[in-house]
Amino acid sequence: MRATGVGSLPGEDHAEATRMVLGELAGDIALPYLPELPARGATAEMTGRTLAVVAELDADLQPAGWRLTGSSGAPGVDHRRARSLLGQDLDTLEELAAGGVAEIKVQLAGPWTLAATVERPRGDKILADHGARRELAQALAEGVREHVGGVRRRLGLTRLVVQVDEPALAAVAAGAVPTASGYARHRFVDRPELSETLGWVLSAVAESGGEPWVHACAPATPWELVRGAGASGLVVDASVLSAADHDVLAEALEAGTTLALGVVPTTEPEGGLGEKAVVERVERWLEMVGLDPAEVGERMLVTPACGLAGASWEWARRATTLATRAARHLS
Repeated sequence: MRATGVGSLPGEDHAEATRMVLGELAGDIALPYLPELPARGATAEMTGRTLAVVAELDADLQPAGWRLTGSSGAPGVDHRRARSLLGQDLDTLEELAAGGVAEIKVQLAGPWTLAATVERPRGDKILADHGARRELAQALAEGVREHVGGVRRRLGLTRLVVQVDEPALAAVAAGAVPTASGYARHRFVDRPELSETLGWVLSAVAESGGEPWVHACAPATPWELVRGAGASGLVVDASVLSAADHDVLAEALEAGTTLALGVVPTTEPEGGLGEKAVVERVERWLEMVGLDPAEVGERMLVTPACGLAGASWEWARRATTLATRAARHLS
């Protein structure tokens, strides 16, 4: 069993965050990742960071959030900043890793979360327009191919995991995403389209030599659909899983899919938390679904329940340490 993190961390010092990740998630027991620091602003948050990768489409930042501006080749100043910031963060990782890291995980928002958060040029979410959401997903897939290739060349990796964050997927599937006015909801998207569109991005990762994982910590995420779209890894919050989810995830593990199980709280619990309690949470889940730790091996990872951007810096480090120690014990 191994350990990793979901991606986001508190604070604004990317070099410090990267040092922590490389230090705490070192060796065969852990999978380090490129930290995300949303406290630096919209250009560093999930949506802005992913728009920095999207190919051929420009965007700018409005008071209501990110909006596409077309394909003029003249991105807005905030879009340029997002691209520059991602490049700087990769420079930092390359410098601090210094050839000593063989595998890494990077994170990007998925096509449905982008469609639910980014606006069309004429307003309202891209989710409202079938053609626009298709165009955005295909541009994301193309950008992912370039991004994966660039990261692999920079770091000389033997393994690159690309975590596709889809926190809005459950809401899109249920027709629960609010319109711009807030008085209505966007119509739900049929499951075949959900799967096909997500599949474009996951296939782009795989075709470029990466491993496509999908992360969501929202209840009612359709994990079976995610598996069918081509995810080779699933990153979940154990506290929001339904009985049906447990069955799907156990089946996925048995079939060879990687599972990162979020069992460490994202903020420090009252009374604290020790390694033993984290180990017991994983053991209880495995017992419930009828699996043995020796069976799942390195296909299972221990993680915080979700991103740590809202935690204190001390707890972010402690949560990472707890995940690593629990994974070592379970191994």
